[in-house]
Amino acid sequence: MTSQSVSGKTTLSSRLAKQIKVTKTKATTAKQELWDIEDLHSVAATTAPRYFSPVQTRKQRQVNTLPKSNLPAKKARQDEVSKTSKIKIGTATIIKCELVPPNETMLELKVEEAAAVKTEQDFPNANWLQHLENIRLMRCEKPAPVDTLGCHQCADQNANEKTQRFHKLVALMLSSQTKDETTFEAMKRLKAQTLTPASIQGMPAVELERLLHPVSFYKNKAKYLKQTSQILVDKYNEDIPDNIQELLKLPGVGPKMAHICMATAWNKITGIGVDTHVHRIANRLAWLKKSTKEPEQTRVQLESWLPRPLWSEVNHLLVGFGQTICTPVRPNCSECLNRHICPASASVLAKKK
Repeated sequence: MTSQSVSGKTTLSSRLAKQIKVTKTKATTAKQELWDIEDLHSVAATTAPRYFSPVQTRKQRQVNTLPKSNLPAKKARQDEVSKTSKIKIGTATIIKCELVPPNETMLELKVEEAAAVKTEQDFPNANWLQHLENIRLMRCEKPAPVDTLGCHQCADQNANEKTQRFHKLVALMLSSQTKDETTFEAMKRLKAQTLTPASIQGMPAVELERLLHPVSFYKNKAKYLKQTSQILVDKYNEDIPDNIQELLKLPGVGPKMAHICMATAWNKITGIGVDTHVHRIANRLAWLKKSTKEPEQTRVQLESWLPRPLWSEVNHLLVGFGQTICTPVRPNCSECLNRHICPASASVLAKKK
């Protein structure tokens, strides 16, 4: 599937691709050098590569950098997509936009797969793919708080896998209606006290509330954390449930948290995590067959048409976009590459008037 707009003109991603630098190693194989978000600490600020959401996993990049003649057959490539959609989307998979050649992106493979079972009428907005490409480019140019302070960054990397899974769940429980910066700092305070289900269970409620403040609704969240920790100790040997149904039974855990937790903690894509940013942007872009009032309604509609291999990136991609450009109040439409094809943009609304 080619990356062309409806009018037949070359897309913004194709035009801007000339500006994207691809670093190659000295080897004659022209294999690309990989940079991830953790490399930012070891590279001078002036030379540090830009990065954004987990558009591709390491395994997907290996497929993308193969010469076309070496690419596996179509069926095998589709199988590869379904496997890689379950790979970890934490720090190890947040990548540089520069490493995605416009003519061999996983997006083309994903859309090619979707096109086999869907027609244009199945999509609520014919421009959805152009929207997505543009948002990826904007996220590449403008990093967001979620990239470095999101819940997937809150786990102690030196802890064992079971403890890291618990840290990700706790961060998600604290993140509701709370800025990433506030959640990240609260997690630092908790980890300084040793953060495990047993430690939360044995901590006085007043002390836990003190550590959580100023997280939104910190008293309620402290109560939920105590209740959840008790369940994890009694039923799961201090681990977290490995399926969506049991995660949703934990006190204070909603669908958004559960789906993101399954992706970041268990590397399983069970659904789209829809928070206030995803909910708002999906409605603004008319990615829904009818407008919604609740995030859960938005999730159901998005999952009804959005190709499943794209589910893993939607939350992280749109959250960062909502933090930087498509903000809740006074969105920066003048900076948005979708300003001429977004139903809610100031320029489009002005033309209608």
